Amino acid sequence: MSMYHFLQIFSIFAFATCGGYQGETTLLVSCKGAVNKTVTAAFAYPFRLNTVEFSAPDPKRCGGTWSDVYLVGNFSSSAQFFVALAVLVFLYCITALVVYIGYKHVYQQNSKFPLTDLAITVVTAFLWLVSTFAWAKALADIKMSTGASVIPGIDSCKAPGTTCRFASVTSMKTLNVSVVCISLSLKARKRMDAFLM
Repeated sequence: MSMYHFLQIFSIFAFATCGGYQGETTLLVSCKGAVNKTVTAAFAYPFRLNTVEFSAPDPKRCGGTWSDVYLVGNFSSSAQFFVALAVLVFLYCITALVVYIGYKHVYQQNSKFPLTDLAITVVTAFLWLVSTFAWAKALADIKMSTGASVIPGIDSCKAPGTTCRFASVTSMKTLNVSVVCISLSLKARKRMDAFLM
């Protein structure tokens, strides 16, 4: 198995683990007419959390004290940049593999092909690095915006007679895997370029 196969696998994992993620933040709310009622906010890729609303604890909305509550933050630009770049790297790996295998004689005879490949590799590595940092920062912010720190920002939880407790958030291990996959693919690409030169 060549290094390009590893790069393809890493890029597939990177965009699949990020692009296919769905999660949920759950709170327990006690208020007028409701005791320990579960309210949830379901979120997913592309992580526009500011459009995700918590469900109401009861039909009477805690006696009128529960207003519309949204998660905080819009992390769609970082997530979409990360996934788009992973897809482009996947397509580039397929193209490069075809060129290396099917047109090896042309690749070795023409000095422009290796230089072009090197330039694309440098630009791609830089963009992978930028997208990884942007996605890692966005992921840390997503964890903060969907964790226990969400409660102090909910005005309805500050109403007299209302208490809110953080219950759970869906595990984000798969999102962590997406960041690790990018790091591994950068190392694999670096070793492959050293091997080909």
